[in-house]
Amino acid sequence: MKKSLCCQAGLKFFFGVLMVGGLLFLAAGSFHYWQGWLLMAILFIPMLGIGLLLMVKNPDLLRNRLNARETQVKQRWLVRLSGLMFTMGFIVAGLTYRWHGVMLPDWVSWMGAVLFLFAYGMYAEVLRENRYLSRVVEVQDGQEVIDHGLYGMVRHPMYSATLLLFLSIPLILGSPISFVIFLMYPFILVMRIKNEEQVLEKELTGYSAYKKRVRYKLIPLLW
Repeated sequence: MKKSLCCQAGLKFFFGVLMVGGLLFLAAGSFHYWQGWLLMAILFIPMLGIGLLLMVKNPDLLRNRLNARETQVKQRWLVRLSGLMFTMGFIVAGLTYRWHGVMLPDWVSWMGAVLFLFAYGMYAEVLRENRYLSRVVEVQDGQEVIDHGLYGMVRHPMYSATLLLFLSIPLILGSPISFVIFLMYPFILVMRIKNEEQVLEKELTGYSAYKKRVRYKLIPLLW
């Protein structure tokens, strides 16, 4: 069973590298797009490490995240919209480099890389705190409310981490136009969280009380 999981995770990882690299470097028309290599390194090296750690420590969580498929129509549309955002953002960043468009200073790319790695650390901590964490909106058998650690600060710390991750991507790539495209993501998150909280409040015991204890959804002291 673990061998099958390893093959499934390995194939998904390989095709992820191929897809992101293809979008970036085909659009850029060159392998000299160093910002693209920077993103590839800080995206996929930690991803590989987290995947291997989950394979050893929590294979059930890894399997759940690999196999999860959205069942709700609204959430499927939001996933497709996110995919379109990524595709457009990567292609536009590559084309900006190819056509010698307006690029952000190099220090912005490095600052974005630091922010990205910080957010990756948050994401890893959320995986450690919540063994029920899923890629889809659902309530699993035996699921309990998690209210400690980052979940004691905001109700959706995974989304807080992805917000930082995704908004730092166009900074790393050095493309201001791509950054505008990625500004679509906060609006996608608002719609996803609204639907997810409706499901959790209806199906997860204790979630209504948790909402009263932890007021903020995504950003402490703000929202």
